[in-house]
Amino acid sequence: MTRLPFELTAQDPNSSARTGKISALHGEISTPVFMPVGTQGTVKGLSVEVLKEFGAQILLANTYHLMLRPGIEVFKKIGGLHRFMNWDRPLLTDSGGFQIFSLSEARKMTEQGAYFQSYVDGARHLLSPEESIRQQLAIGSDIMMVLDQCVDSRSSHQTSKDAMELTHRWALRSLLARGDSEQALFGIVQGACFEDLRRQSAECLSEMPFDGLAIGGLAVGESKAQREDNTELVTSLMPKTKPRYLMGVGTPLDLLEAVYRGVDMFDCIMPSSLAKRGTVFTSRGKLHIYRGVYKFSEDALDPSCTCSTCRVYSRAYLHHLIKADEVLGWQLLSQHNFFFYHQMMSEIRSSIQNHKFYTYYLEKRVAWDRGDEENPMNPPVRRRVRRKPAHDTGQDAGQDTAAPRTNS
Repeated sequence: MTRLPFELTAQDPNSSARTGKISALHGEISTPVFMPVGTQGTVKGLSVEVLKEFGAQILLANTYHLMLRPGIEVFKKIGGLHRFMNWDRPLLTDSGGFQIFSLSEARKMTEQGAYFQSYVDGARHLLSPEESIRQQLAIGSDIMMVLDQCVDSRSSHQTSKDAMELTHRWALRSLLARGDSEQALFGIVQGACFEDLRRQSAECLSEMPFDGLAIGGLAVGESKAQREDNTELVTSLMPKTKPRYLMGVGTPLDLLEAVYRGVDMFDCIMPSSLAKRGTVFTSRGKLHIYRGVYKFSEDALDPSCTCSTCRVYSRAYLHHLIKADEVLGWQLLSQHNFFFYHQMMSEIRSSIQNHKFYTYYLEKRVAWDRGDEENPMNPPVRRRVRRKPAHDTGQDAGQDTAAPRTNS
């Protein structure tokens, strides 16, 4: 019996896109859904009130970071992360597997788990499947993730196979560690970019009593085509009656392509991380507000957007904030990006329910693949630079050098 009831509500006739309803402990979630990443119990620079206003249904938090600070004792005393951060909607917690993958030079992998040193106080820790679940139970998330071993998607077949098999063994230990808790638990399909391993992993985990399945090990080195091919393969092997989650992906176009292939849930740091660098997603394509061409522009970021950033602030002011490295600039651009993502997911759900997704898909995959077409960047121009003859060799030392020229 599932601890996370999932109801399919619509299916696109021309693709694998679908809509559904997840009944979590802290509320209902309409899918497909994008989950803002609140790694340490906060989505950087944004309050929970703003996140709710923009349509966030569920947030993601990270076990690895929260176990180090503030620590499990805080969650036990206060009563979980929901109360701690004043969020009354569903939460999903990552197990810490990806963070352990990122610590390739500072951790030791064993059958028992991953040994690593805390970046907070230097203490040594063992993150095992059982410890990851213990931490997530204290955090109180609606959906927990099993601890997995993630490897670079370009790894060898043997390395990928070993990591996949370890992930399967850890998956069984995670299920046992959960016990009778009402919190849901997802398994994670691994196998890098090898079809036989992805098939084996999806089939193995589908036979275990998980409440949903995730696709892990992507967005870690593979090409866009490989990511889409593996997503399509794995979703075709997953149970239709459970939610499907593509971890750590990605741009609006990435999400659109994954929905087309049957994915229900997404997370990514991109809306806030790109905002910090002055980049936003718009209905006309990606826009780099840090470029000098916007210094005097009184236009809105996106004339088609109704978010508070686009309604109130000019491109010129936002350009100034980013160039001056003001936190407000990052916050305002993040607000726009998150609003764009949630609006996009709402439109996707509506198009599927109204049997218009395929038309929407064909239109948006072109629009969202554009660069800044209003003010396109000029590519570098190669110029011939003549230098003085090299008298010691008797040869002309003249050479081509690339002299960048842009209108930014």
